[in-house]
Amino acid sequence: MGKNLAYIILGVFSVVLPFIVTSDYYLHLIIIALMWVTIGSAWNLLAGYTGQVSFGHAMFFGIGAYTTGIFVTKLGISAWWGMAFGGVFAMLIGLFVGWVCFRLRGPYFALATLAGGEIFRLIATNWEKLTEGMVGILIIQTFTSKMPYYYIVLALAALCIYVIHLVMKSKWGYYFVSIRENQDAAESLGINSTLYKNISLLISSFFTGMAGAFYMNYMAFIDPHVVFSLHYISIMAILVGIVGGVATIMGPAVGAFIMVGLQETFRSALFGFAPAWTSEVHALVFGLLVIFVILFLPNGVVGDWPKIKRNVFRMKASS
Repeated sequence: MGKNLAYIILGVFSVVLPFIVTSDYYLHLIIIALMWVTIGSAWNLLAGYTGQVSFGHAMFFGIGAYTTGIFVTKLGISAWWGMAFGGVFAMLIGLFVGWVCFRLRGPYFALATLAGGEIFRLIATNWEKLTEGMVGILIIQTFTSKMPYYYIVLALAALCIYVIHLVMKSKWGYYFVSIRENQDAAESLGINSTLYKNISLLISSFFTGMAGAFYMNYMAFIDPHVVFSLHYISIMAILVGIVGGVATIMGPAVGAFIMVGLQETFRSALFGFAPAWTSEVHALVFGLLVIFVILFLPNGVVGDWPKIKRNVFRMKASS
């Protein structure tokens, strides 16, 4: 009952938040963080729960973004159709990657996703007739206010978390975890590991593609080096999961707000209170944060929350 009440309070707070946060700057940060909640949760389903680590979720994100952009510039179709079709096309690419890689053991899937992101970046860079190459794709935003975008991405993040919650409570979820823990033992019990790894990948790629489509609608401009970026998209998705808590439902949500907050803090040179060069050290700070989490919070902030509370109360008692 207490957990349900907490979720209700969180939901109500999320709905009224745009009326509390009136600054477009801070609302923009919240929108970006919610987008990362979706991406991080999708990555967590595949890597955290199913044990199939992806280093190339930028591939699915970029496909969703370019689907939306091409719909507008080449087909004259509303960019919002990309929210659905971007996820579908990303899912189709994920199906092909899984069909090829999940028949094999070892790091083949991780390497394939890493290579896939670079392949699609090169395609988007060189296929200028379709993607406009390095010039990028520019569209007109549907809304001048940030509030509609906030509610759209909030709904997307909530849907992603809810679907993953339902999946992990179903037989599929038990199959995913059993494959992660011991694939040979799972197969000996009759679980088709290739099938269920592909199902996990399809769900993950679908929501990541939808996040990419939303990004195109919201930012109204993309180019290959942004949406197919290894460090900005793929590595960030991993960091969100690790910091928040791998194999936890709410871990990526917590990790997304932590990482976006840190990124913006250093990008703005500690909001103008630090020298300009500090805006260039965010990658170093991310690396140190990951080392700290691995050493002291191996289950992430959410996974090790009881440990954090015990240490905090211990410090208060000693003081």
